[in-house]
Amino acid sequence: MKRILPSSDMPLLIRRDVSRRDVLRALGATALGAALGGFPSLYGAPAAATSATGSPAKDTLTMQFYKSLSDEQRSAICLPLDHPKRGFVSNWWYICPEQRLHTFYSKDQQDLVKQIFDSLHSPEYREKMEWQVQKDLMGEIKNTPSVGFFGTPADKDFEFIYTGHHVTRRCHASSEKGLGFGGRPVFYGNFAKAFRETKDHEGNPFWYQGLLFNEFYSALDGRQQEKVLVAREPRGEKPSEVIAKRKTDLPGLCGADLSKDQQAKLHETMRRMLACFRPDDVATTMKSIEDNKLVEKLFISCYGGAYDVGNDRVWDTWQIEGPDMVWYFRGVPHIHGYFHLAV
Repeated sequence: MKRILPSSDMPLLIRRDVSRRDVLRALGATALGAALGGFPSLYGAPAAATSATGSPAKDTLTMQFYKSLSDEQRSAICLPLDHPKRGFVSNWWYICPEQRLHTFYSKDQQDLVKQIFDSLHSPEYREKMEWQVQKDLMGEIKNTPSVGFFGTPADKDFEFIYTGHHVTRRCHASSEKGLGFGGRPVFYGNFAKAFRETKDHEGNPFWYQGLLFNEFYSALDGRQQEKVLVAREPRGEKPSEVIAKRKTDLPGLCGADLSKDQQAKLHETMRRMLACFRPDDVATTMKSIEDNKLVEKLFISCYGGAYDVGNDRVWDTWQIEGPDMVWYFRGVPHIHGYFHLAV
C-alpha cells in the first residue's frame, strides 16, 4: 500500500499506513523542528507596548500563539493562575499530556512555539537548546513536548509554559521583554552521548555550568574548600523536594563567610552560568539576587564519592541554595539542573 504522509498544513498525526521511519522523517522535518520551545520569568505587570507612532505594537510571539488557538485548544491548555501544576517541575513531565505539539497544533502554531523557545535563549545557545530538546525525544514521537498557559491576557502575571523531557521553560505571555525566573522553577538537562556520562560530559550543552562552578571552587582557600565539600547526600529529586526552600539545615559554605571579592565572584559565576538564557532574564534575575542581598544568605556545597564522576575532584554535583533560592546541579548519571528563585 502506498504510504501517505499528512499535509504539512495539518497537525502531524500518526497513521496506520505510515511507516515509523516516514513518521520520524516527517517529524524531524516539520514538527520536531517546530516542537523545540522555551520558558523563564519574574512577573510584574508589563507596560502596554506601543509603536513609535503611538499605535499598539505587534503582539508578542506568545500572544500571537494564544490568539491562534481554537476554542477547543484554548479550553484544553489554558489553566487557572492558581493551578497546582504552576509550581510543579520535574526532569520529565508534560503540562498537558494529551495535547502534544505534533498532534494538537497546526504547522504555523508549531512554528510559533519554536520561535518562542528560541527567543527565550541567548542567540549563541539557541542551536544547542534546540538540539537538546530534539536529542531527548530519543527518536520517539510519544516524547514530543507539551505547552500551556496559566491565566488569561487580563492577568498581570499571565504565563506561558513549555515542558518535556529534560526541559521546563516559562515566560510572561504578554511581554516580549525577559522578566526573569521569579517565583516558579525551571529545569534543564541532557544526556548527550550515553545515559551514564563520563567525567567530561562530552557534548552536554550544560556542562559549561559545571566547569564554571569548579572555577569558583578553585578560587577558595583550603579551609573554605573543605567546608564546601560536604559529607552528606545532595537533595533528593522528587519534585516536591528538589525545589523545597530551606531556612535551616543548609549544607556547605555560607556566602556571608566569603570575602567581598569572593562574593562578587560568586555573583559573577552565577551570571555566567545563566548565559544560555536570554540576556533580559539573566539581568533581571541577577539584579533580584543583588537587590535582595541573597549572596550573603546562600550556601554553596558540592558532593564527592559516587557524585564525583571519575573520582577526579572536578565536582559534577553541587548546590547553591538559601531561604529564597534553590539551584541544584547533578551530573550523575547525566546532567539535571533545577533553578528556583522565589521573588
